[in-house]
Amino acid sequence: MAKTAGPVYANAVRARLTAVVALALVLLQPLAIGAHSAPFSYLDLKLTGEAIEGTLVVHDFDAAHDLGVADPNRLHDAAFAAGYRDVLTRLMASRLSIVADGERLPIEWTSFDTLPDRQSLRLGLRLRGGTPAVMRVEAQLFPYDPVHQTFVNVYEGSALRHQTILSAGRPGADYYAGTVQGAWAVVRTFVPAGIEHILIGPDHVLFLVGLLLLGGSLAKLAAIVTAFTIGHSITLSLAALDIVSPSAQLVEPAIALSIVFVGADNLLVRKATAPRDIRALVAAVFGLVHGFGFASVLKAFGLPSGALGWSLFSFNLGVEIGQLAIVIVVASVLAAVRRRSAPLGDRLAIAGSVVVILAGAYWFIDRVFWTGAA
Repeated sequence: MAKTAGPVYANAVRARLTAVVALALVLLQPLAIGAHSAPFSYLDLKLTGEAIEGTLVVHDFDAAHDLGVADPNRLHDAAFAAGYRDVLTRLMASRLSIVADGERLPIEWTSFDTLPDRQSLRLGLRLRGGTPAVMRVEAQLFPYDPVHQTFVNVYEGSALRHQTILSAGRPGADYYAGTVQGAWAVVRTFVPAGIEHILIGPDHVLFLVGLLLLGGSLAKLAAIVTAFTIGHSITLSLAALDIVSPSAQLVEPAIALSIVFVGADNLLVRKATAPRDIRALVAAVFGLVHGFGFASVLKAFGLPSGALGWSLFSFNLGVEIGQLAIVIVVASVLAAVRRRSAPLGDRLAIAGSVVVILAGAYWFIDRVFWTGAA
């Protein structure tokens, strides 16, 4: 008995372990089926000059979920999957939008394939029309999954021109063609964006106004504006290209402090016995800070990777146009007041500088202790 006890015991242990493993596999099978290892879709678009052709690859798990198929693996069977082709293409057409030069293009589905090795389904598509100057792609293919992403590749001929990722937080993106029409579309889009940003940005406007309150000759004002332009153009480009990207929690309070500095400098210059006008230097130095603020807006707006140069130039040009409009209006009003009454012009400069300081101080406190903390 002693000689056989060991093997019997070992066999019993092995049997129990086998039973435990089998039970674990049964219990974990629903979790394995429910686990979504690849919440991605892939959209390739090729601009041929005569049409837009492409493919959309979706994961079988996502397709099965929205088609009501209990087992995603059944979609690997071409005959079985073909029965769901029309339903799936209608579903994808309702969630995928391709707009060329302002016109939404109807999607023609050209093929349907199963990709068992990739656990995916591939749908061929075609959209009529030539190469658009600007094409917008919007995709929310599987909204049931909040982390689902769609990887988009855009080709012109055989060359890959643009890559982007669409998600619930960023459902759409624009592509600008590498043509004259595409460059002009960039200009038409980003120049107005730059104008709008400078005009609706009270902190940038107040900084400029503060620099103009003391007046001066046309050459002096031109030097101030040029210095500010040079400063913010440098950092706008560096930040937009992700070469230097300081945190907004540092940039926004620094912009507020620049406004306080300008107002305080105006008051100190008035009291100095031999004042030195350093406004051009101040504009250049703090222009570097403001450029980071401009860049945060530009990046949120969406830089077309295939037209970085044109988009940066156009946005900056828009900022300059808006800036010049502010300078012309403010400088003209201040000059008119001084011509009418020099003492009134001085009082206006003092009062304006105090307002600039108070506004800058408020923004600094808000951005450090309230907005920044949030």
